[in-house]
Amino acid sequence: MNYTDIKDKSLSELQALLKEKKVLLFELKAKLKTMQLTNTSELRTAKKDIARIQTAITALNAN
Repeated sequence: MNYTDIKDKSLSELQALLKEKKVLLFELKAKLKTMQLTNTSELRTAKKDIARIQTAITALNAN
């Protein structure tokens, strides 16, 4: 997911996407703790996606 994909979305869409990504991150962390996560790079991409969404929300609120 790129920032250019996110920046044109509305605030409600961004908040829904943020909630979805946070749930995904929670599930990935749970899988990591129980040794079920095979691809640990998914954690990093989920965190980066959350940061991108939060940046877009901040930019939207600044305008």
